[in-house]
Amino acid sequence: MDENQKLLDINHDLESKGINLRIEKRGKVLNIRGSLPDKKSHNLSKVQRISLKLPHDINGLEEARKAIELIDFQLKKNQFCWSNWIKEKALSSTKTNKTVISNEIESFKRQFFSDTSRSKSSAGMISTWQSAYKPYLNRLIAVSHKSTLKLSEELLVKILLSYRENSRSRQQCGIALSALARHLKVELPKNWKQLQSGYGIHESNFRELPSDKEIINSFQLIPNPKWRFVYALMATYGLRNHEVFFSDLSCLKKGGDKILRVFPNTKTGEHQVWPFHPEWVALFELGNITDTSDLLPDIKTDLKETTLQHIGRRVSEQFRRYEISFTPYDLRHAWAVRTILIGLPNTVAAKMMGHSVSIHTKTYHHWITRRDQQIAVDSALSRVKY
Repeated sequence: MDENQKLLDINHDLESKGINLRIEKRGKVLNIRGSLPDKKSHNLSKVQRISLKLPHDINGLEEARKAIELIDFQLKKNQFCWSNWIKEKALSSTKTNKTVISNEIESFKRQFFSDTSRSKSSAGMISTWQSAYKPYLNRLIAVSHKSTLKLSEELLVKILLSYRENSRSRQQCGIALSALARHLKVELPKNWKQLQSGYGIHESNFRELPSDKEIINSFQLIPNPKWRFVYALMATYGLRNHEVFFSDLSCLKKGGDKILRVFPNTKTGEHQVWPFHPEWVALFELGNITDTSDLLPDIKTDLKETTLQHIGRRVSEQFRRYEISFTPYDLRHAWAVRTILIGLPNTVAAKMMGHSVSIHTKTYHHWITRRDQQIAVDSALSRVKY
């Protein structure tokens, strides 16, 4: 098929799809011609051209078709912007875009920290912003600064898809960007959650969680008694890395109830945690402590000078230093699974872990489902008469 016939066929196909734009050959290059918003008044439309500077050949025609389909999508979503298609204005548009998007994200940041409905402490909110929002918004800013794309559905999808499918990063990016989109009233595609993909069971490596025996054996690998104490607390109480340094340890004194209270200035605020397994309190020598003032490693915990995230990283660094074969968070996940297997209600376990029931159910869906199914099976078998 020659180029002229190909051009006619593509334009005919576009017409049959109800797209009011056409490929136009001018000399040896291709343009787009059709009804487009006026450059000065977007409320008006008139017949205009977009210079694609594509060669009049089969490949150029296919690229032109894709460009028309993208423009048609933008027009229908009310997201068409001339600055994306006028090459000679790209530089000035990029500078303007950089300022606009930076301002929009700064507005979102102010709204995030002023939201009084959040139950988190100020330190927790700072930690959440630094770890769960800032990395993804920084990537959004970096990408937008190199292009003329406005902060729109198209740009947000582009950022989301830049993270590996089924990864924890893509899931968290999806959460952060959807919060930004709500703030800016930007419409997201209906399949956003599918694109976000989530932190699936097959990716979270829960099958590689350490067994109780591995946890006990790894405890012996830590020569420093203070870091051994940190490890024991995390294993027994399922604490986040930083929570070890922001907990009331007086419950571990002789006669104490061994119910640990996590302070309000942590990521998700104050909550109480019971030991699972309870016998690990004695096994790891956590009980009958006389002096709680010198139990923990000497690291900076003043939140005016550091962050919860930085404190958490110090714990992870020590695990690697002592060549522990799993991560600190694996201890927390193992604790959670332990509570599920013994039948602790989801609402209670979630409260102890300092997160919502929905997060708990989603994260540990595999084991919760198995537990509930096992209860049903056991109940059914109990009614069978042999």
